[in-house]
Amino acid sequence: MQQKGRFFAPEIVLQNVTVGYGDRTVLENITTVLPAGKISVILGGSGCGKSTLLRNILGLVSLKSGTIRLGDVDLYGMTDQEAMAMRRRLGVLFQDGALLGSMPLGQNVAMPLREHTALDEGMIEEVVRMKLKLVGLEPFVHYFPRQLSGGMRKRAGLARAMALDPAILLCDEPTSGLDPITSADLDQLILELKATFPMTIVVVTHDLDSLFTIADFVVVLDKGKMLFQGSLEALKINTDPFIVRFLGRMPTRESRVIAGGAGVGGRASLASPPETTLT
Repeated sequence: MQQKGRFFAPEIVLQNVTVGYGDRTVLENITTVLPAGKISVILGGSGCGKSTLLRNILGLVSLKSGTIRLGDVDLYGMTDQEAMAMRRRLGVLFQDGALLGSMPLGQNVAMPLREHTALDEGMIEEVVRMKLKLVGLEPFVHYFPRQLSGGMRKRAGLARAMALDPAILLCDEPTSGLDPITSADLDQLILELKATFPMTIVVVTHDLDSLFTIADFVVVLDKGKMLFQGSLEALKINTDPFIVRFLGRMPTRESRVIAGGAGVGGRASLASPPETTLT
């Protein structure tokens, strides 16, 4: 991920990636290129393999077959020392923020700087201040995670993910559990980071509002297989039945609504089909 002595935003190349645990296959033959410097959204329902794919890009889950390249670097072909150095170029926003509750916000953001750099304490404090300002949390440097709202904890997690100026930012369900307004604010923050820093951003989500707001490139997974890869515009006109149902929030099964079976308040009730008499 280095070019002429400077870090740049690399593309992420997945070639025939298959992942499983024991006899169970979680991801099967995933081949795609997540474009450099763009926001790629990995979309799909619960249990489809989205978060597993994110862990593979982090190099945390073994592959049954296939390769993953970050730029021109084979992620699973490196030594342990090379892999550790590579992970310093990856920022991760975990689904729950993953802040340490025993530490105030500033100390949480400072952790990667203390672990992976030789900066003195004065410089670390300055970097922490800049990263918290970036996400609108500079006044909360001495607050503990329990004193923050859910949206603030997500932004704090984002500040920590940005501490080492990553070349790749990975976000696992960033808007999960947030109200619509807070979710929209976080989407805008991710867009601002993309516009400001040379990063390749990968977002795992099932949030359709986020998808339509931030995505440059989309991968759709279902039951461990890739149904779609391409632009947001191409996704909107795709006719795959799963994608049509997913984007339209349509149920997989129709419920029988019995006419005239209104319950309390005039709402129609769901009922089983009437019994059939055999003759």
